[in-house]
Amino acid sequence: MNFQRMIRKNKKALSPVVASIILIAVTVAVSIAVAAWMGQMTTGFMDTEQLSVRTPEFSDTTPFYTITAVNTGTSAVVVSSVTINGVAIAPASVAFNTTSTAPYTIKPNDSAEIEVSVNDPAVVAGNNYQVVLTTSKNNQFSVTAIAPTQ
Repeated sequence: MNFQRMIRKNKKALSPVVASIILIAVTVAVSIAVAAWMGQMTTGFMDTEQLSVRTPEFSDTTPFYTITAVNTGTSAVVVSSVTINGVAIAPASVAFNTTSTAPYTIKPNDSAEIEVSVNDPAVVAGNNYQVVLTTSKNNQFSVTAIAPTQ
């Protein structure tokens, strides 16, 4: 019995205040680490490609389309190709803002005028035309329009 009493008297432990402070410090450190990790993860998901393709304007005299594309996403969009009714248009026949050819980069909250000069498919009044812009990440943005009757 004396032995057990001696062990009880020699027991040393942390006071409840010190133990609470250590638990709070560990909790805060872990929550900061998790917040930093989640912040890095969501930044990668926030960069999105999003184009708003406006209805094309058709020329009356030539097989000519003018398409306006507005980048409404949070990252730059690189337009790599243009397709009209399933026919890929040669890069030499596509002009972005009348100066450069594909691939063309549209910055966030910026727009581009895309002028397409093609012989096939020729513009026929009253026909439906589906214009598809394909990005370097292989995302496709499309619009369907009806050529106006003269």
